[in-house]
Amino acid sequence: MNEQEFKARTKQLALRIIRLVEQLPQTRIADVIGKQLLRSATSVGANYRAACRAKSTADLIAKLGIVEEEADETLYWLELLIESGLMTAEKLKSLMQEATEILAMTVASIKTLREKYKS
Repeated sequence: MNEQEFKARTKQLALRIIRLVEQLPQTRIADVIGKQLLRSATSVGANYRAACRAKSTADLIAKLGIVEEEADETLYWLELLIESGLMTAEKLKSLMQEATEILAMTVASIKTLREKYKS
């Protein structure tokens, strides 16, 4: 997957999360979780774009580390939506799979870059 495809994929994740948050019930708990989910999911793509403009390999690794953290946090909030009973696992299955795949690809990229950086 190239840079442009990954940018598009992370943006689509953010857009899907935006639509999901709009569907949450109007409760205090859903509002808090929704805001956190919205923040972390939109940060995945924004921070990946920043990583694409990294000044060095070390900078790229650091910025991708932020992408990793935000993708993992997104999964956490999605899990909370399910475990709190606000959403069903079935409804969030594909979103969780996408966030998991983005996280896995980011971690793999970081590992590869670290190995190259050591050389």
